[in-house]
Amino acid sequence: MLVSCHDPAQKSSTFFARLKSAAAISCLLAGTAPSFAQVQQTLPAPAPGLPVAPAPNPTQPLFMRDTSQDYSKARGYWPNPLAPYSSMTVPAPSFGNSLQLDDLVKNGKIYLSLGDAVLLALQDNYDIAIQRLNLDIADTDLLRARAGGAESILGIPTSLVTGTQGGTTATVNSVGGGPGGSSSGASVAGTGPGGLSLSTSGLGPIPATMDPAVQGTLEWNHLIQPQQTPFGGAPFITQNTDTYNFTYNQGFITGTNLQLAFQNNRVTTNNLFSFFSPSLQSTFNFSLTQHLLQGFGTGVNGRFIVQAKNDRRIADSLFRQQLLYTINQVENIYWGLVSAYEDVQSKQRALDQSTALEKDDEKQLQIGSMAPLDVVNARSQMSSDQQSLIASQNTLEYQQLIMKQAISRNLDDPRLANAPIIPTDRVSLAETPEEHMSVDDLVREADANRPDVEQAMLNLKIDKLTLKGVKNGLLPVLDLQAFYGATGLGGAVSPNCATAIAEFGGNPSECTTEFHTTGYGTVFGNLFNSTAPNKGVEVTMNIPIRNRTAQATEERSQIEYRKAQMVLQQLYIQIRMNVISQQYAITNDRAAVNSAVSNHDFNQQSLDAELKKLHLGASTTANVLQQQRNLAAADAQLIAARARYATDRAALEETLASTLDRYGISIVDAATGQVHTKPVIPGLEPAAALPEVQQPTQQQELQQQEQQQQTPPQPPPAQPQSAPQP
Repeated sequence: MLVSCHDPAQKSSTFFARLKSAAAISCLLAGTAPSFAQVQQTLPAPAPGLPVAPAPNPTQPLFMRDTSQDYSKARGYWPNPLAPYSSMTVPAPSFGNSLQLDDLVKNGKIYLSLGDAVLLALQDNYDIAIQRLNLDIADTDLLRARAGGAESILGIPTSLVTGTQGGTTATVNSVGGGPGGSSSGASVAGTGPGGLSLSTSGLGPIPATMDPAVQGTLEWNHLIQPQQTPFGGAPFITQNTDTYNFTYNQGFITGTNLQLAFQNNRVTTNNLFSFFSPSLQSTFNFSLTQHLLQGFGTGVNGRFIVQAKNDRRIADSLFRQQLLYTINQVENIYWGLVSAYEDVQSKQRALDQSTALEKDDEKQLQIGSMAPLDVVNARSQMSSDQQSLIASQNTLEYQQLIMKQAISRNLDDPRLANAPIIPTDRVSLAETPEEHMSVDDLVREADANRPDVEQAMLNLKIDKLTLKGVKNGLLPVLDLQAFYGATGLGGAVSPNCATAIAEFGGNPSECTTEFHTTGYGTVFGNLFNSTAPNKGVEVTMNIPIRNRTAQATEERSQIEYRKAQMVLQQLYIQIRMNVISQQYAITNDRAAVNSAVSNHDFNQQSLDAELKKLHLGASTTANVLQQQRNLAAADAQLIAARARYATDRAALEETLASTLDRYGISIVDAATGQVHTKPVIPGLEPAAALPEVQQPTQQQELQQQEQQQQTPPQPPPAQPQSAPQP
């Protein structure tokens, strides 16, 4: 429907009557809009008698950055006018290791504490460094959303970076060493035409482009065109046209669009019917268009800006979650390294014991007090212990390599690659405060601190924004446009003017009385003195029949919102189960360590007693070897129990999201990568003063094995024959 006023002589009463009619139609459509499009979505009330989950503590400070560059702010025109149209250079990443790693190398060995490992991971770990860049990506989305338009935001990565090898971390779908098991749900859904199952995020009315745009056209044209009829003005029309057109467009967050058009042309022609040659024509048009139903208001048009801010907060929260994940992973790698190191020490002790026993048996065989079969048994056990030691050394070497790739960025340095790592910390069995806290207190702490809960809440807000947008998309399109324009015409009176008027029976003197030569200044002034105005009001309406696409989109958006609410509630339940399971796990692990210590002490004393019996002739080599095997198994059990206790304790801290606070780690420093203070990790004690593991390389081990294979085994000496009994 179009209501316009183009005639400058039209009466004002008619104009205002049409304006009132357009306003009445707009009010009628707004009043009869579908009632379901105005329903407000509210969160379901909690069930009576159940405690309300605490609001998640937001990641502070907001909008962390790895550098001083703020990618959410546009480059201005000062002092460089070309800056908005020039590309910028993002700093290249560093692939060198931090200086702290070089300082830990002493005498060709890396003496590494758990605090040092965590500090180096905060500086050099690739997973943290990659996640750090997502903060800048979220900033660019915020800048893009402020510009408006069809593709306002591109989204941010919302998953953890898990490129570091080794270690395991506790997640929502996994538990520690306590009762129960892990469960994961598989989603099987149909896909759309593109092979993907998409959501309604981003649907709804498209916001206006809020970045102003200036369009210009400059054209110089020379035209010679033959005419088919004598009414063309000449057999050949020669025309020179100069065009200077400019247009300014800008949208506003209220759903308003502004357009300003300014067009100019200068035409020189030999056409007999042209009154001016050269002629100057200038046109001006100013229009404002306002969405009255669909696309109306700051809430709909600014929803992508709010969503980009929420995405930026999700990026902050995801970075904190990455820190918790990677720190826990480094801790697990460290305790795996400690276990491998202690296992080598245990295997070395077992080999020393079996070697000493073999030598003693050899001496006893030479003096005739030992059977040859006992010597063979001792040698067999010694060979088995050698093989176990080699396998343990290989495991230790691999664990050292796993640790190096987790705390460094470059393994090409031979000094670093060949240096063995000596772990200097051991886990303490001192009880932690979490072991004596009630389950409800631990669950409340986890619900308030966990970043995944914060992200779920922010995603719920984003789904609510999407729901607001698609609800507005249910409404018909009703736009009100007001415009004002004018046209100015002038130039030099054409020399053919008198001839043209005479051809049509007119008075040639009219060329001097009706037409006057005017300059561009007069033409431009006529645009604003209502000499030839073009003004009016226009109402545009578009009502989709049945509106099924919008209905389906709005219904799906509501379903997705309810689904997000259920996922959040399920997350609370999973967190509670994890907290309970991990608290049980620590209690079980402590009991397992105490049991393993008692078992180790018993087997050590049993071995000592059996050796004394052997020296007194009251035992056999087989009994001693059996006790040695029992002690080796007790060693392995104790090492595994301590490692399990250490990893489960770290997993509980990650579940409670208290690692950064307990270790004194500044998230701001971690965001910049400039962390210089070693974290203070409670619950540790220095390693016992034992001989360091002498770890040969794999090549040296292969050479030793080849030498042993080339050396033929020496048969045991024959036992002297005793004289026959008389």
